[in-house]
Amino acid sequence: MPRYRLQSEQQMTFKSDDFVLQGTLHLPAAPDPPVVIGCHGLLSDRSSPKQIALARRCKEAGLAFFRFDHRGCGDSEGRFTDVTSFQARCRDALSGLEKVVSLGFSGARVGLFGSSLGGSVCLEVARALDIPALVTFAAPLRSRLSSASYLPYALDFDLAGGLSQIKNIHIFHGDADQVVPLSHARSIYGQVGEPKRMTIQKDGDHRMSNPSHQKAFAMAAVQWFVTYLR
Repeated sequence: MPRYRLQSEQQMTFKSDDFVLQGTLHLPAAPDPPVVIGCHGLLSDRSSPKQIALARRCKEAGLAFFRFDHRGCGDSEGRFTDVTSFQARCRDALSGLEKVVSLGFSGARVGLFGSSLGGSVCLEVARALDIPALVTFAAPLRSRLSSASYLPYALDFDLAGGLSQIKNIHIFHGDADQVVPLSHARSIYGQVGEPKRMTIQKDGDHRMSNPSHQKAFAMAAVQWFVTYLR
C-alpha cells in the first residue's frame, strides 16, 4: 500500500460514480494516524462549523480528518436537485473512504462522523462495513420525520431494524430539535450494539447553534474516536 507524502492540510479530489468530488484532508504531526471521515447534512457542505471544529480537535489529538463535499454540494460536481439521493450520498461516503484508505497511512482505523442526513449516511455505511468508531449528530432514522413530513430529493430511506451490528457509536441529539425529533436518536440508541453512548443536549437545536454545545460535542466526539481508533 502506498505511503502518503502530504501537507498538514491537503485539498484532494476523488471520483464517485461519474462525479469529481472535492475534499480536505487534515493530518496531524504523528505518523500513520487513524482517520475520521466527515459527512455533512443535506443543505450543508464540508465548510460547516461542526466539520471544521472537529477537524481541528482531531488533529490536535493525533487523528487525521477528511471532510468532503457530496455531489451537488460545495465545490463538487453535479447539480444538487438532479443528483441528490440517499444512496448516492452513501456511495460518495464509500468512495471518500476508499480514497483515504488508498493513501496507506490509516490501515483499517477509520471512523465516521455524520451530521443530520450525513449521520444517516454513516449509519448505512457502518452497517455494511466494520467501522470501529462512529459519531452521529441529529441523524434521522428514516426519511419520514413526522406524520406529514418527508425529506425531499429522492431521499426515501428507513434504517429501522437493521442497526444491530453497529457498535462503538456515540449519538448526539438536541432535545429541542424541531427538524429531526429526539425520538429518532432514542430509537437508534435502542437498536445499536454495545459499546454505545447517547448525549442529549438540553435545549439543543438541529444546527447545534449553542457555542457551549459545540465545544462539549467536539471534545466528547474526539475522545470517542481516540478511544476506539487507537
